[in-house]
Amino acid sequence: MRKLFALVLVFVLASCSYARDDYDVVIAGGGTGGVSAAIQASRMGVDVLIVEPTNMLGGQATAAGVANMDDLSGQQSGIYREFMSRVEEYYAVRGKSIGTSYWDPQNLAFEPSVGAKILADMTRGEDAPDILYRSEIIAVGTDEVISVNGESISEGRRVSSVIIQTPDGKRNVTCRVLIDATEYGDVIPLTGAKYRAANSISPNIKHDAMIQDITWTAVIRKYPGGIPERLRPRMPLPGYDFARWNYERYVTKNGTSFTGTYPVKLPVNFVTHNAYRGLPDSFTTGSYTSDPENWPLITKTSVNWGNDYPGQYKWNEKYGLPAAYLENKTLRARAERDALIKTLHFIYYMQNELGELWSVDEDEYNELPEAAKDLPDEWKEIARHMPPVPYVRESRRIIGEHVFTSAELYRNSLSYRNNNGNNELTNAIAIGRYPLDLHHAGFDADMEKDLGEKAEYANTHAPAGNFQVPLDILIPKDTDGFIAAEKNLSMSRLAAGALRLQPITMMTGQAAGALAALAVTGNVQPREVSVIRVQKALLDSGVTLSLANYSDVPEGHKYFGAVQLASLHRLLEPVKLPADDEPGIFGVDEAVSVSEAEKLKITFREGMTRGEAVNMAVSKM
Repeated sequence: MRKLFALVLVFVLASCSYARDDYDVVIAGGGTGGVSAAIQASRMGVDVLIVEPTNMLGGQATAAGVANMDDLSGQQSGIYREFMSRVEEYYAVRGKSIGTSYWDPQNLAFEPSVGAKILADMTRGEDAPDILYRSEIIAVGTDEVISVNGESISEGRRVSSVIIQTPDGKRNVTCRVLIDATEYGDVIPLTGAKYRAANSISPNIKHDAMIQDITWTAVIRKYPGGIPERLRPRMPLPGYDFARWNYERYVTKNGTSFTGTYPVKLPVNFVTHNAYRGLPDSFTTGSYTSDPENWPLITKTSVNWGNDYPGQYKWNEKYGLPAAYLENKTLRARAERDALIKTLHFIYYMQNELGELWSVDEDEYNELPEAAKDLPDEWKEIARHMPPVPYVRESRRIIGEHVFTSAELYRNSLSYRNNNGNNELTNAIAIGRYPLDLHHAGFDADMEKDLGEKAEYANTHAPAGNFQVPLDILIPKDTDGFIAAEKNLSMSRLAAGALRLQPITMMTGQAAGALAALAVTGNVQPREVSVIRVQKALLDSGVTLSLANYSDVPEGHKYFGAVQLASLHRLLEPVKLPADDEPGIFGVDEAVSVSEAEKLKITFREGMTRGEAVNMAVSKM
């Protein structure tokens, strides 16, 4: 199996050495946001190049090994739904469930190699992006531009080209739009655009300000016939005693079983640990879900609990990592090596302290990460089956046309709840649902004072339900020809805690792709594209944008998209508003009144329904 995977990979990489030197859209990073942007823009008819530093697509969901979908919205749409439908189909053919994680079968997961394969399949075909693997953008070319608006004249910059470091050397590529979908926001400073790192703003980045922990995950599996000797290290790595103390806080032989009541009582037993990040197993017979009775049957899981780095180790006596991790690649390399070693310590702990017949999954990955190059030989065989990159929770964030804060996110999430009515964002381009979740660096001193953020808002501003993401946080305030995706959007640290997960990054990435394509085909800058055009493109691609749910306009209804826009732009009042989790009634088949037709700016016609009227009004927007 591993030899077959290697041959396929060689073929894919060999077939992706494109010689072109100009593209409409160049996307830095083929992670969850970047690949979605590429698929959307390509399907809209523009030429796209993905520049991906690893050998696989999917970023945090695949290359970083976080293949458990942190999706609390209960709603899949657009490219995210297409991706997950393909995942489900892949496992259904094999008689397996994907409801294997978070102690609840409603939560979905997949093996990283499967996710990467499916994303690769989605980027093939007639309308498909070109991809450069093992490559990165190292420089960005910009033109100085002057904008005249009435009597106001402003100077700015416009991205025009990039220099790409590939395995075969440097390439200079021109582009109309550049999207930064990297895991660190590494392209933002290359453009000259202003950005935030931690709670500071460029060019005055405070390198000692703190950001969230990273995690070098691992995919591990059970070897019931005995662990292969090559996957069982004889000696621990230096620092193991301290790591053992850390892991004893999380999982022990006689730890507790999770009972469904939060907070989780620590330490837990190994079976409970495995059910937290359980994955389906393509290489065993039978199936399991994450129902409690199935936890002992789980044969594959992800190590992403207790191994946050620095976690309890701290960094210079502080929780979290310094912003220097984003700014200084030498320090970054050191931190990532230590994060990798911390997880390798768990492999030794699991085998020797817990006595479990588990090790890294030798059918996942098969290339030694750069961070493992100087490990002892016996550990290198294990490390080559580790993800190639760590899970990075917090990146640089552009200073955009607007900055999305926890207060705005919270207010929006109250839409149709507790009699709050319609608080929907007129410029919504994606829907998500996740807490304002920071893995350390969550004190008042870590927040952005200029945005009014406070540590307590992690609780008091926690989303009450689904929330929307506005378009203008994808657009830098000071740079044209440039769009942010992935975790690089214009938002506060707390808002980023809710927008950093795979489902929402796929959907904001899809919006970035639509925006880029419309800018190219309209021969305008991204900031000049009307929001309604972006929204229509997304609705045409199966994306849900409105928080309103109407019983008489279910998904698939011929006026579903028009009614979504009617809710976003408040074109007509529904007959009955949604309330909490109860759907409302739009009155789609009722006759439109003369006054409603006038409000919609259309000509009244006898017998016209509200659905027809809204559809007509939307078509003219």
